[in-house]
Amino acid sequence: MNNLLDSWTTPPAGGRVGAVDYVLRDLNEAIVSGVVRVGDRLPSEQALAARYGVSRTVVREVLRILETRGMTVTRTGRGTFVAATATSELTFGSYSAANLIEARPHVEVAAAGLAAVRRSEEQIGLLQDLQERMEAEEDAQKWVELDSALHAAIASASGNPVFAAVLEHIRSALAHQSSVINLTPGRRTQSDSEHRAIIAAIARGSVTEAEDSMTFHLDQVKEVLLALSAPEE
Repeated sequence: MNNLLDSWTTPPAGGRVGAVDYVLRDLNEAIVSGVVRVGDRLPSEQALAARYGVSRTVVREVLRILETRGMTVTRTGRGTFVAATATSELTFGSYSAANLIEARPHVEVAAAGLAAVRRSEEQIGLLQDLQERMEAEEDAQKWVELDSALHAAIASASGNPVFAAVLEHIRSALAHQSSVINLTPGRRTQSDSEHRAIIAAIARGSVTEAEDSMTFHLDQVKEVLLALSAPEE
């Protein structure tokens, strides 16, 4: 295993493909083809970063996606090991992607509609402030934190403490999900636009528009998750 890197072919040129996608595809192929076998320990983050000519941040994101797909498992102090040669259902903490896809509309669409008629001016100000900060934020992890805060604030503005409690309970899973799906090129920009529409509808007091905008946002999230769940070709 010390020579695991030597068993791979020369990494493909990145070209226009994003760094995360380029590294992910090559590592995925190495696992699927059996070049790297189940039980093998992957090289260190530093070694992978040097091999691909990318930052360790890129490598960490790739390893996070592979673990989310069920293909690897990271053991503290020991490293990252190959767990399967095929993609399994995406998981985020204690919940699968399917769990979140099924549950979120029942909570967040209703919460957005109620927020349109129950929100205070102070709550509208908070939502707009979070939106503006997200659109200006360049750090991906800080953006995810703001995203979590925004969805929690909408639930709170609904005036229903059950919605707020449910969002708080799954907040960690949603943050993990957000950090993964926003690696998709252009997804953060699209998400910012979708959030803007939701908040504008809530500010106008339009229940129908708020519900429709939240439904559209969650549908877009669902599409990205389904694409990530599809096996690499």
